[in-house]
Amino acid sequence: MSLSLVACTPSAENTSDTAGIGRTTEFADSSHQFTPEVMWQMGRIGGYHLSPEAQKSVYGVTYYSVEKNRSRSVIYASTPSADSEPALLTSSSASEYAPSFLPGTDKIVFLAPEENGSGAMQIWSMNADGTGRKQVSFEAEGVDDYLFSPCGNKVILIKGVAHEASIQKNDEDLALSTGIVANDLMYKHWDHYTKSAPHPFVADFDGNKVSGAKDLLEGEPYESPMLPFGGAEQLAWSPDGKQIAYTCRKLSGIDYAISTDSDIFLYDIESGETKNLCKPEGYVRPACDPTRSLKNQAVNQFQEDVNAGYDQNPQFSPDGKYIAWSSMERDGYESDRTRLCIYEFATGKKTYVSESFESGVNEFAWASDNNTLYFSGVWHGKTNLYATTLSGEVRQITDEVADYVLLGVHPQGDKLLAKRHSMSRADEVFFVNIADGKTEQITRENEPFYAHFQFGEVRERWIKTTDNKDMLAWVILPPNFDETKKYPTLLFCEGGPQSPVSQFWSFRWNFQVMASQGYVVIAPNRRGLPGFGMEWLEQISGDYSGQCMKDYLSAIDDIAKEPWVDADRLGAVGASFGGYSVYWLAGNHEKRFKAFIAHDGIFNTQQQYVETEEMWFPNWDMGQAPWYKDAQGKRAKVFETSPHLYVDRWDTPILCIHGQKDFRIEYTQAESAFTAARTRGIPAQLLLFPDENHWVLKPQNGILWQRTFFRWLDKWLK
Repeated sequence: MSLSLVACTPSAENTSDTAGIGRTTEFADSSHQFTPEVMWQMGRIGGYHLSPEAQKSVYGVTYYSVEKNRSRSVIYASTPSADSEPALLTSSSASEYAPSFLPGTDKIVFLAPEENGSGAMQIWSMNADGTGRKQVSFEAEGVDDYLFSPCGNKVILIKGVAHEASIQKNDEDLALSTGIVANDLMYKHWDHYTKSAPHPFVADFDGNKVSGAKDLLEGEPYESPMLPFGGAEQLAWSPDGKQIAYTCRKLSGIDYAISTDSDIFLYDIESGETKNLCKPEGYVRPACDPTRSLKNQAVNQFQEDVNAGYDQNPQFSPDGKYIAWSSMERDGYESDRTRLCIYEFATGKKTYVSESFESGVNEFAWASDNNTLYFSGVWHGKTNLYATTLSGEVRQITDEVADYVLLGVHPQGDKLLAKRHSMSRADEVFFVNIADGKTEQITRENEPFYAHFQFGEVRERWIKTTDNKDMLAWVILPPNFDETKKYPTLLFCEGGPQSPVSQFWSFRWNFQVMASQGYVVIAPNRRGLPGFGMEWLEQISGDYSGQCMKDYLSAIDDIAKEPWVDADRLGAVGASFGGYSVYWLAGNHEKRFKAFIAHDGIFNTQQQYVETEEMWFPNWDMGQAPWYKDAQGKRAKVFETSPHLYVDRWDTPILCIHGQKDFRIEYTQAESAFTAARTRGIPAQLLLFPDENHWVLKPQNGILWQRTFFRWLDKWLK
């Protein structure tokens, strides 16, 4: 249920609608106020790649047009230095994206619509200066993603493959019927009905054309990479190009719905044989009760050499003697701490080399010495870069009030390549010196925005909780903040429920946009968030309405003591679990707040249990299905304290927002909350997006979201 941001893959588009969409300095707002309209003009940097000799770089940027309600992804090339002016290589008005250098060359490969006008995405190649463009793949279904082998003579193609694991194919004489006949769970996922799955294909490449694609999962109804967020990072080539490691959860139907047990598989290209690196040969998955938590069931009990939780994102060491991947220990627990697992091919031994880091590993990369790995991880609300050895000696490289996303290691081996963002800056690319953590900014995509618009100060604040623990909160102040004035103040309730409130930059829940509208924002790292140890992280499971809600109230009570906070004009806003938090606070806030906004939130936990698609989530966090009762006849706490059971106490205006393509938390939750509020005579508003999922991705929908958001707050807090 994470709210973390992902890059959207551009779809087939009418190029006349996207022509002219690109970088601009003609701001939508001529004042110095950072508005939603201005924010949507910013470029969003994608992947960044260096040529083999690191003399050239190529990267993608996506731009949006609110007027046209479209986006366009373009490709830039530059020399990787702070004073380099990037050259636009995109010659089409259609989106071109996912650029990288063909291994061992300065030739660029990328994805773009095929020449015949069908709109299907194919692999293209061009010279480093943008000349010599030609289409090199001709797959009938198109290509979703790709990964070339180290020698460049083979390529992995990610393509969708039809299957009937949960939804049966309609009768051939009813081709126009829109009916869906489902026979098992996972008939829906995230925002779509599961009639197909991404598969990796291995194909040959002779420098001019991709051919002979072979499905590594032929005849299997499984996903690789795994939906909804996985990409090419879930696959890897061995250094000699003879083997492919891929991530897959080889489960379907109800088994898929209740389990996070994905594995790393090793596919031998010559023999076609596949080996599971996470399970011993002959391993049989234990039976379990699909309507109860896996915490104490046999399927989750420790077994030597069995990786039971999420295992994904493999990477071979440069010498091919090891393979590393990110690993979670427990099945059914999506927010378990991610550890860095190392598998030695000679012995089959697995070791975990990030154990002394009390938080999870995000991206990682091997050093050329085959003994060191670099990774990013969150600690105390900041995501910095670290190094670890194969013996588990962890060292911090950066220590900044920012979030880093590790992209890779510089070919010379002395620097890391990373994107960095904060609550005051969107992504830019940096080199990071491994020895001392010093940085060099390489891209300056949005520099004109920071020079023209005013941004508020971000302060770190530590708060005592009701159980006498220290909680970190971020406070974002309005631009030109004046301590002699009183400001309306917003409590930001995080989603997840176990996603960090680190130095993230969001193009929707943007704290600088909120501050620019004259609001103080407080964003606490309440119980259940990573970066503060496992006890803090795991306290929330089974206790949605407990200590984490007390932490929220501690945060708003603490900031309300400041003379520059107007305690009579407080609001609470949040999405996903943050939306649940708002619905719950609406019945338990004891008149602290004057306005609420809940986006894609859980209003009725009993309803949520049977509506969501990935059942491992409610099983772990709620413990079991709501029809089970204990010896005293009580349901699990999360059902007994559901927000909908406190509607009789609601007394505050509330805005409910939801996407109707959100299958993680169905839009009926927001409709139910809105109906409950109005029948209680409480001022309420409902904003529905028929074409959006758990997020709001279309430009005009995004602007409508922002305008509705601030109109509601301004009405009740100003």
